[in-house]
Amino acid sequence: MQAKNIIEVIVDVPTMQTDRPYDYSIPEDLKDLIQPGMRVQVPFGSRNLLGYVISDPKATTDFEGELKDITALLDDEPVLSPEMLALGKQIAAENFCFLVEAYHTMLPNLLKVDYDKYFLPTTSISYREHAQYFSDFNEISWAEAEEKGYLADLIKLKKDNKVSIDYRVEDRKRYKTEKWVQPLMGFDQLEDELQNVRKTAKKQLALVEVLMELDGKKVSAKYFEEFDIHMATLKAGAEKGWLSLFDQPVNRDPYANIVIEKSEKLQLQAQQERAFAAVKTAMDAQKDEVFLLQGVTGSGKTEVYLQLIQEALDKGQEAILLVPEISLTPQMVNRLKGRFGDMVAVLHSQLSTGEHFDEWRKLKNGQAKIAVGARSSIFAPLHNIGLIILDEEHETTYKQSDNPRYHAREVAKWRANKHGCPVILGSATPSLESRARAQNGVYTLLEMPERSNHQALPPVELIDMREEFRHKNYYQFSRKLRDEMQATMDRGEQVALMLNRRGYANFMQCRDCGYTFQCPNCDVSLTYHYHNKQLQCHYCGYNAARPQTCPQCGQTHLREFGTGTEKVEQEINELFPNKTVVRMDMDTTRRKGSHERMLKQIADKKADILLGTQMIAKGLDFPNITLVGIINADTSLYLPDFRAAERTFQLLTQMSGRAGRGDLSGQVLIQTYNPDHYALTLAQHHDYDTFYQTEMRYRKLNQYSPYFYTVRFTVSNFDDHTAMATAAKVAHMLREANVAGTKIIGPAQSTISRVNNQYYYQLLYQHRGNQAIHQVLQAIQDRAQNWSKDKIYVSIDVDPMTFM
Repeated sequence: MQAKNIIEVIVDVPTMQTDRPYDYSIPEDLKDLIQPGMRVQVPFGSRNLLGYVISDPKATTDFEGELKDITALLDDEPVLSPEMLALGKQIAAENFCFLVEAYHTMLPNLLKVDYDKYFLPTTSISYREHAQYFSDFNEISWAEAEEKGYLADLIKLKKDNKVSIDYRVEDRKRYKTEKWVQPLMGFDQLEDELQNVRKTAKKQLALVEVLMELDGKKVSAKYFEEFDIHMATLKAGAEKGWLSLFDQPVNRDPYANIVIEKSEKLQLQAQQERAFAAVKTAMDAQKDEVFLLQGVTGSGKTEVYLQLIQEALDKGQEAILLVPEISLTPQMVNRLKGRFGDMVAVLHSQLSTGEHFDEWRKLKNGQAKIAVGARSSIFAPLHNIGLIILDEEHETTYKQSDNPRYHAREVAKWRANKHGCPVILGSATPSLESRARAQNGVYTLLEMPERSNHQALPPVELIDMREEFRHKNYYQFSRKLRDEMQATMDRGEQVALMLNRRGYANFMQCRDCGYTFQCPNCDVSLTYHYHNKQLQCHYCGYNAARPQTCPQCGQTHLREFGTGTEKVEQEINELFPNKTVVRMDMDTTRRKGSHERMLKQIADKKADILLGTQMIAKGLDFPNITLVGIINADTSLYLPDFRAAERTFQLLTQMSGRAGRGDLSGQVLIQTYNPDHYALTLAQHHDYDTFYQTEMRYRKLNQYSPYFYTVRFTVSNFDDHTAMATAAKVAHMLREANVAGTKIIGPAQSTISRVNNQYYYQLLYQHRGNQAIHQVLQAIQDRAQNWSKDKIYVSIDVDPMTFM
C-alpha cells in the first residue's frame, strides 16, 4: 500500500495561470500533522509562498517531475473548515475571482502573511565583500540593506552570483499573552520556607503566605497586585523555587472598558409573536427557509432577533447577526452583550488586527456562540449555525466592491443550506429584489406594520427650498427647521440632522474667470475641508492647501460652492451658539472607538444635535431624539443609477424612523428642491407598498433588476484610447457569443471617467438568468489575464449594486 504523502495546495498568486491546485510532498516530520484548511509555506519558482492545503493526503500525482516538499507548516490546526474550503470554490466560480482571493477574504488579517526577502552570501563572494555587507552574519534582510544603503550594491552582487535572494513567508499571527504563576511547593514546604525568610523581607513573606493560600492553584500574576506584590518579588520567588512564571495566551477584549447594561427578555407583542413563531418552526424543522421580515422603524425587530438567537443557543447552536455599518455595531453589541454576555464576539474593521483575530478565535474555539459585525462576519468560523440574520438587508454595503465581489446575502443563503437553518432578512424598506422574491414565494414575507411603543409613525413635512431662496434665506436651514430645532431643544429634547455629503463645500471656484479646482489625478472637483484648510479628493486621496489665488487668472476672488456636513456644523454653531453638536461622518469617525464615544454623548444627553451622513440613518435608537431634519433630500435623487429613487426613498424612510422612538412623539422635516418627486412624496407618507409598485413598473419598462440580471464590466488603463478599445473588444466577445435573451448596453465612459490617472469604461450585460452566459464570462476573464500583462484591467461584477 502506497504511503499517502502528497497534498494539493492553492498558492498565494492570484493569476489565472496559478488558479489551480499544485501537488507537494509532505516531509517525514510533518506527515501526521497536515490537514486540509491549514496554511503552509511552499517553494514556488524562486520564492517561498503562502499556500492553503485543500485536500487530504493522497498517494499518487499526475505530475511527471519530482515533487517539491512543503518547507513549513504555519498552523497547529486548520484555519479553514471543509465548509469554508467548499464555500471559497463557490465564491470564486460565481464571482469570477481567484480561489486564493476568496480564502484571504474569509480570514482575519493576522492570518495573512508578509513576504520578506533576505540576501545570502554564496561561495563566490570575497572575504572583503562578506565583511563589508554581512559582518559576522550569514544573511541580511532586504529592508535592512535598504536602510544601510547597501541595496544597489547587493543587487549588483546578485547579478555576479556573489549573493542569492531567499524569499520567506513571515507569519503575522501573534497571540497576546500575560504572565501566570504556578506554585511549586505544597503547604508544608512553604511553611518551612516561611521560617527561612528574613523578617525584614516583608514582600517575600507576603508572597509565601499567598502561595500557601493558593494551595497549588495557578493564577494570573495580576492576582498578586491586590496584595501589593509585583513582578520583581515574583521573579525572586521563582529563583528560590517557590513558583514558576509562564506565559498564558489571553484574548484581547475590545469591549473590556465599556459598561454593558444588562437587558431582560421582553414580552412579545402579537405581530412580533407571529414572526417569532414562523422562524422558530423553520428552526425546529432544520429548514433553510429565507424570511423577509418587513417591519416599520421601531416595530421591535431587534427583540425578535434576540429571542430567536436564544432559541438557537438553547438547541446548542450558534448564530450570526450582520449589520451594514460599523456605526450600528455599538448599539447592537450593547443589546447582544446585555442579553448574552461573553457568548458574543464582534467582528468589524475598526478593531485592531489583534482584537479581530482574538474575537475570530473565540468563535472558532467555541468560547463565543454569536458573531455580530459587518459584511465579512458572514464568514465567522462557526460549526453548528442555527440562525443567520441580515439587519437592514437593503443596504448596498452588504456587497463587496472589489474582488471577490460577493454579496453577504447570497453567502448567508449558501451557509444556511449547509447547516439547515433559516435566514432572516430584516428591513423597514426591503430592496426591490427581496420584496419581489417574497411576492413570488421564493422568500416568506413576515410583516410588522406597527411601532412597538404604539405611537404612530412621525408626521413628515416636505419643505420647498425654492421658496426659501425666494425669501432670501441663504442658510442651509429653512425657517421652519430652524424654529423647530430651537423649540425642540428648549424642551430638553434632541435633534438629528442628516446631509449625505461630507466636507465643507463640494467645490471651489474663481468668481472672476470661473476656474474650478479639479483633482490632478481624477476627473472630479476637489472638496474643500474647512477644519484643516485643505482641498481633498475623496477618490484618490490627493490633497492640497487652500489656494490664495486662481492659477488661471491670478485673482484672489475664490469662493466655496455647495455644502457638506462640515459647513452645516459651522452654520449650527452660528445659529445655536450655546448648543453642543456631534458630527458623524467619514472624517470624524476614522479613529478606533469614535463611533462608541459619539453615540454615548447622545445617549447621555451631553449633546443637543446629532449631525451626520447616511451612517446615522439606520438602526440607531435614542428615545430623546424627537426632531429629524434632512438638510437636502436631493443629493442621491438624480445620480446616474437606476436605483437612485429606491435609495433616496429608503434613506428618507430610515432617517425618519429615528424620530419619536420613545414615549415622546416625533416629527420629520425634509428639505428639497423637488417636492413633487414620487420617492419623496411616498416617503412622506411612509408608503412602501405604493413606492414598490411604482418603481417596479419603471424597472419592467426599462428591463432593469429584478426583471433582468446585470453583469457590469469595467475596463481601465492609463491610456484613454486603450481602455476604450479594450471595452469594445469585450462588447464584441459578448455579441459573438450570441446568448439568447441577453442585451448589451455600452461601452461608454464611466460616470467618473478618470480616477488616480486610470481611465475607466464600462458596459452592462443584461440577461434573464441564462446559465449559458458563464461560458462567455469565463472566456473574457481568461482574455483579461493576458491584457493585465499590459496593465489593462477588466473587472467583472455580477449583480452590481452601483454604477458609479
